[in-house]
Amino acid sequence: MATDLGELLVPYMPTIRVPRSGDRVYKSECAFSYDSPESEGGMYVCMNTFLGFGREHVERHYRKTGQSVYMHLKRHVKEVTIACDAVLNAGSAYKKQEADSWEDELQVSKHARSLRQHDSGVRIPPSGWKCAKCEMRENLWLNLMDGTVLCGKWFFDGSGGNGHALEHYRETNFPLAVKLDTITPDGADVYSFDEEEAVLDPYIAEHLSHFGIDMLKMHRTENGNHTDNHVQTRASEWEVIQESGLKLKAVYGSGFTGIRNLGNSCYLSTTMQVVFSIAEFQRAYVGNLQRIFDYSPLDPTQDFSTQMAKLGHGLLSGLYSKPPIKSELIEQVMKEEYKQQHKAISPRMFKALVSKGHPEFSSNRQQDVQEFFLHFINMVERNSTGSENPSDVFRFIIEERIQCCQSQKVRYSQRVDYLMQLPVPVEAATNREEMIAYEIKRKDAEENMRAPPEPVRAHVPFTACLQAFAEPENVPEFWSPALQAKSAGVKTSRFASFPDYMVLQLKKFTFGLDWVPKKLDVSVDVPDFLDLNRFRSIGLQAGEEELPDLMPPIVIPEDTRAPEIDESSVMQLAEMGFPLEACRKAVYYTGNMGAEMAFNWIIAHMEEPDFAEPLAIPAYMEPDLPSSSLATASPLDNQPPEESVAILTSMGFPRHHSIRALKAMNNNLERALDWIFTHPESEEESAGISDMIDSEPKDTSFSNTNTHSDSMLSPDQGLSSPRVRDGPGRYELFAFISHMGTSTMSGHYVCHIKKEGRWVIYNDHKVCLSERPPKDLGYMYFYRRLSSC
Repeated sequence: MATDLGELLVPYMPTIRVPRSGDRVYKSECAFSYDSPESEGGMYVCMNTFLGFGREHVERHYRKTGQSVYMHLKRHVKEVTIACDAVLNAGSAYKKQEADSWEDELQVSKHARSLRQHDSGVRIPPSGWKCAKCEMRENLWLNLMDGTVLCGKWFFDGSGGNGHALEHYRETNFPLAVKLDTITPDGADVYSFDEEEAVLDPYIAEHLSHFGIDMLKMHRTENGNHTDNHVQTRASEWEVIQESGLKLKAVYGSGFTGIRNLGNSCYLSTTMQVVFSIAEFQRAYVGNLQRIFDYSPLDPTQDFSTQMAKLGHGLLSGLYSKPPIKSELIEQVMKEEYKQQHKAISPRMFKALVSKGHPEFSSNRQQDVQEFFLHFINMVERNSTGSENPSDVFRFIIEERIQCCQSQKVRYSQRVDYLMQLPVPVEAATNREEMIAYEIKRKDAEENMRAPPEPVRAHVPFTACLQAFAEPENVPEFWSPALQAKSAGVKTSRFASFPDYMVLQLKKFTFGLDWVPKKLDVSVDVPDFLDLNRFRSIGLQAGEEELPDLMPPIVIPEDTRAPEIDESSVMQLAEMGFPLEACRKAVYYTGNMGAEMAFNWIIAHMEEPDFAEPLAIPAYMEPDLPSSSLATASPLDNQPPEESVAILTSMGFPRHHSIRALKAMNNNLERALDWIFTHPESEEESAGISDMIDSEPKDTSFSNTNTHSDSMLSPDQGLSSPRVRDGPGRYELFAFISHMGTSTMSGHYVCHIKKEGRWVIYNDHKVCLSERPPKDLGYMYFYRRLSSC
C-alpha cells in the first residue's frame, strides 16, 4: 500500500514542501470555517501552503491553486511521508507570533509542588492591607512562603509600587507571591520571581489556607479588596452581571453560538456577538459568504472580509451550537462528569488578524471594549472600499459650537463620530448621604484594621448623564481669531445627524490620584427607549456673528536652545516612579500639554532602550513643507509603520496629520511628534483629505472628551455624504456590554442581547436565557432606531 501511495505521489513531489522555520502551519483550524481534526470530516492541510481546510472548502483551494496533495487529519492520522511528519511536529501557526502574543499560556511553576511554607503564625485579614515596608495600599503581593505583604514595582501589573516584593525575594530567595486583590473562588494571579513570569499554582488554595485565607469564601468587591460571605452581604458586581446563582437555561442554534475565551479576549467576543446581531453586518458578510470565499486571496487567513464572513457564519449558522444528544448525556452521568455543555467557536485566526501590529490588542492583556470597538470600525472602514460598508449604520455627525467669551463670536464645525460618550456625574447621585456615611465607615475600618462595611453603590439618574453631555464645557488655551490672542472659550456639542444605530458609552473609567485607571462604582437607570431629538443641532442663529477664519501664528523653536519644560508635570510623573530623564522627555515631546498626555507617551516608549537616557534635542533642519496637497507633503513614498501611527493617534492627533508627520521625519516617532507641534494642521490640508481617511475612528485611551475622529466638516457639506444616514433620534435598547473589575486592564466582559423578545446572556462560551438583565450596570449600550418613527 505504501509503495502504491508513493508511486501515486511521484508526479506531485515538486509541489510538496517540508515546513521550514518561519512557515505557518494551520493544522488546527480551517481558513473558511471552524472545522478541526475533531470535526466529522476532519481537516485537510495543503502540503505546499500549509493552510488547513475543512472538507467543504478544500476543493475551493484546489480549484484556485491547483495544489493536489493534502494531508488528512482526523483524530488518528497515518504518517506517510517525512513532510507529513514535519507538519505534525510543527508548532501551530499562532505559536509563531511574538513572545508576548495573546496565544501565550501560563505554565505551572516549578516551585508549586515543593513549596515549603513557614509556620510563622501569620494570618491575613480580609481587608486593610498595606506594604510591610512602606505605606502603599495598592498592588500588594503576599509571599507564599513567609506571609509577608509587600508592594510590587511600577507597572508590575499595571499599578504603582516601590518594588519591595522584589527586594524581599532578593533577600530571602522565597520565589512565589500572589496578588491580594485577585483572589477569587476561581483562582488568583501568581508570580514567580525566580522564573521571572506569571505562573500557575495548582495548590494555591492550600497555600492560601496556610495564612487563613479560604478561597471559596472570597468575593471580589468593587474597591479591589476582598471579604468573605459573612461580611459581604450585598451581591457583588461580578455576581449580578453574570447572573450567578440563577438557573439559567442554555439556548442553542442560529445566533446562540458562544465564543471561547482565548485568554483575556472577552472584549473581542462581546463586541462581535453584538455586531453580528445587526442585520447590516449579517448581510454584508454572511449574506455574501460564497462570493467573499470565492474571491478571497491565496492566503485567506490574512483577508479581513474572509475572516469576518467565517466568524459571522460560525455565529449564525447554528453548526457550532447544538444541544448534547441523549447518548452523550448518559455517558456524562455514568462518568459522574455531567456539566451543562456549551459548544462554541475559538476565533484564533480572527483574533490574530484584527490585532496584528497593534501594540495593545496583540498582547494577552485585558483591553477596553470601547477602544476595540473603534479599532474594529476602523478596520471595517479600510476594508470596505468599493463595497457595502456596514459600519455606516453607526456613523453620525456632531456639530460643535465654540464661542469666544470675550467677543461673543462663534464658530460652528462638524466632525464624524461612531459612538456617544456620556459623562457619569457621581455628584448627582440620589443616595449621596448614604455614600458619604459609607466612606467615613470605610476609612475608619481601614485605619483600625477591621472588616469594611457593606459597600454602597452610587445611583446616578440617566437624565443627569444626558444633562452633563449637553452642558457647555470650557475650552482650555482657546485662541480667539477675533482677538488674535488666547481667551476664554466654551464649547457645546449637538447632533447634526442621527445614525441607524446609536452606541452609548458610560464614562465609568477615570484616573485616580496616583494616575492608575480605576472604575466608578455606579448604577445608572439606562432606559429601554431613548429620545435624543432635543439634542438636534440648529446651526448659526440670527444675531450670532462668526469668528474670523484665521489660524494662530506658527511658533518655530529656535535651533537647539534648551526647551522650556513644565517641571510640575515632570515631578508628577517622577513621583510615580518613572526615571527623571524619561519624565522630562515625555513632557517635552508632548508639548507641555500636561501630565496625562506625557503619561501616554511614557506608556508607548517605556520599553525602548534609550527610555531613561537624557533628553537630546535634534537640530531643526527640515524646511517648511508645502501644504497645498498631501501628495507633496512628504519626501518619502513609503507608508509609515501602523504602530507608530497608532501611538500618535492615541495622543489625540488626527490620523492623516500623524501620517504626514511620520513621512516628513523619515518615520522617526519622536521627531514626528516635534514636527506636529511646529506644523499645525491648516484648513487647506483638512479640506484636501479624502472622506475615507477623515472618517476613520480614532482609538482613545481614557479620553475626557467626546471626540473620536478629527475630521472637521463645514456645516453645508457634512450631511451631503451618502454615508451619513439621518432620521429621527428615537431608539430602542437591544444590547449592552458590561464590565466586571476595577479597571480596563483587568476583569471580565459579558454581553446581553435581546433576541425574539427575550434577553440572552453571552458569557464567553456559555449562552443562556437571561433572568435578570443588569441594565443599570452596563458599560456600552446599543440602540436601534425605532421603525415606527
